[in-house]
Amino acid sequence: MKEYSYLYKQELLENVIPFWMNHSKDEECGGYFTCLDRSGKVFDRDKFIWLQGREVWMFSSLYHQVENKKEWKEMAIHGAEFLSEYGRDQDGSFYFSLTRDGKPLIQPYNIFSDCFAAMGLGALYKIHPEPKYAQIARDTFYNILKRKNNPKGKYLKNVAGTRALKSFALPMILSNLSLELEHIIGNEVVDALAQKLVREIIDDFYHEEWGVLLENVNMDGRFNDSFEGRLINPGHGLEAMWFLMDLAERLGDENIVKKAVAIALNTLEKGWDQKYGGIFYFMDVLGHPTQQLEWDQKLWWVHLEALVCMAKAYRLTGNKECANWFRKIHLYTWEKFRDSEYGEWFGYLNRRGEVLLPNKGGKWKGCFHVPRGLYQIWKCLAVPADVSVESVIK
Repeated sequence: MKEYSYLYKQELLENVIPFWMNHSKDEECGGYFTCLDRSGKVFDRDKFIWLQGREVWMFSSLYHQVENKKEWKEMAIHGAEFLSEYGRDQDGSFYFSLTRDGKPLIQPYNIFSDCFAAMGLGALYKIHPEPKYAQIARDTFYNILKRKNNPKGKYLKNVAGTRALKSFALPMILSNLSLELEHIIGNEVVDALAQKLVREIIDDFYHEEWGVLLENVNMDGRFNDSFEGRLINPGHGLEAMWFLMDLAERLGDENIVKKAVAIALNTLEKGWDQKYGGIFYFMDVLGHPTQQLEWDQKLWWVHLEALVCMAKAYRLTGNKECANWFRKIHLYTWEKFRDSEYGEWFGYLNRRGEVLLPNKGGKWKGCFHVPRGLYQIWKCLAVPADVSVESVIK
């Protein structure tokens, strides 16, 4: 498996990051363009806050963890200044999107803009300790916790009291965000939150009967037989399991690692398209039709997160099944998503694995899952796997 490490490093530094450096920076108004066609030409100029925060995080992390390149640091600061000046409403919540020049466009109807803005500014503070970045990241993190039980607030469409469900997305992202902000919020906060998040994910969203994680459950963790309650998102499950492995290393708990690996393998077995290859986007745990018409599409981030998950699982356990899955997903992903002509990767394929949309970015795809995944796999596989979980954790 170590032979893959250089390949992923090379792809990150020579193909993917140059694409974003060359095409995404808005020199006139600040921030980043994310709606880029196949060659990098801008086709829409709206600024989506969660993608702005993700790109700040990416370039800050490259500077901090790979090399102190001046242009990477400048790129991160460029996006952070736009975020800090225009991104929030009067209550401190981050909007979903802005116009090119920073005018509010879509209200802060959920907290994922907040999560990635905090994550980006927190990462930048490590390499550029400007107090305002830490303050905004800290304030935003605690604002997220306040909104945890009602993330959408007044923008919630459901009638209160009829079918109260809780979503897997929030504990999933908090398990990663808390680690990312530990240098700002402190290790005691992370310790306390990590234990709660691990228990909530495993006790409430994981169901032994099916061996996978559900996207929505009743408030007490019970199964809800509805479109929302039956929904599986294999990509979310796999991404969350490598978050859980990171938490397990942080907590020194090998049992969490073993549980996360077992759930990840079950998710791949259920989520892999046996006819055309690749991982389904959405599934119904009981096999019914989903309400998401795009259920059978093959998406870039799902496959990147699956690769990261299997790489980490193999490093921590030496499990050959994880190595075999990594190789299988690697072959599919590099053949179908990578664009050797213009750089970066395609985001959307149809079920047969044909390019559905040739653009490299948009409202949902930016400078994040591809480069983060490449970085994680490069570093993870540079370390030989050990058959003893204890030796890695301890």
